[in-house]
Amino acid sequence: MFNKGKNKAKSTRLDTLIGQYTHIKGDISFSGGLRVDGSIAGNISAAGDNDSVLTLSEQGSIEGEVKVPHIIINGSISGNVYATEHVELAPQAKVRGNVYYHLLEMAMGAEVNGQLIRMTEKNDNILDLDHEIIEDDDNDTFQLEQKR
Repeated sequence: MFNKGKNKAKSTRLDTLIGQYTHIKGDISFSGGLRVDGSIAGNISAAGDNDSVLTLSEQGSIEGEVKVPHIIINGSISGNVYATEHVELAPQAKVRGNVYYHLLEMAMGAEVNGQLIRMTEKNDNILDLDHEIIEDDDNDTFQLEQKR
């Protein structure tokens, strides 16, 4: 009725596994299915495949920005999450950052410490914004100025 079978088939696809005791420092680009049981300090992106799925298990953690079409989160992420298609927040999910999504599924117990921002065709270009850092002379703080 709601295409549940289609999404569940994608979640079972597994091309790459990062094991529970594996720690990676650096950016990762993947296609297909990636399951993270370990920890990653770096950005993760899907390379040109709208069917790519990132699965983060309850033991897994990511410190960095995530840009993928489909993501299933049951671990912790410190950074913004950009899902061009579907985000599933499982009961153990903990996100410290903004979540940009088209479709959102959130279980009881999941935490998001940031904003949930639904992307529509009208605001799809939200990911294309550049920011310029400007120093404030009064108190030496930095501000972000949005550029188009």
